[in-house]
Amino acid sequence: MQPITPRVSQILETSLYVDDLDRARAFYERVFGFQVVFHDNRMCAMEVPGEQVLLLFRHGMTDRPAPGPGGGTIPPHHGRGALHLAFAIPFGELAAWEEHLLTQDVAVESRIGWPRGGTSLYFRDPDGHSLEVATPGLWANR
Repeated sequence: MQPITPRVSQILETSLYVDDLDRARAFYERVFGFQVVFHDNRMCAMEVPGEQVLLLFRHGMTDRPAPGPGGGTIPPHHGRGALHLAFAIPFGELAAWEEHLLTQDVAVESRIGWPRGGTSLYFRDPDGHSLEVATPGLWANR
C-alpha cells in the first residue's frame, strides 16, 4: 500500500530576483496593482489576489542563510537569468489587459491561443523576467 501524500492547497509565495528593488516594486504596483505588505533594503513582499505573495529580492541578498523570526534560518536561494511567472486572469478581461499594458507602455512580446481555448499575453518586467497573463483554458485544471 502506497503512503498517502499530504495535501497542498496552493502556491503561497514565489520569488523573483531584481537589480533595483524600488524600480521593480513600482512596476508591479503600477502594472498589476499589487500592494506592498513588507519592504526593506533586502526584499519586498507584495500581496497577489488569491492569498498569494510575490517576493522581490535584490540580487545577492539571498545567497546566504538569513535569520528567521522566532528562531531558525531561512535557507539561501536565488534565481539567475530571465525567470517566468504567469498570472491567471478572467476570460472576459483579456482585451482590458491588452489595453492596460498599452497604456502602461509595456510591450506585448507574444500572444498565444491555446488548444483548450485559453489565451496568453507575454511581456517583460524591468529586469527582463518573462511575465504572462492567461485566461482559463491554458491547462486542464485552469
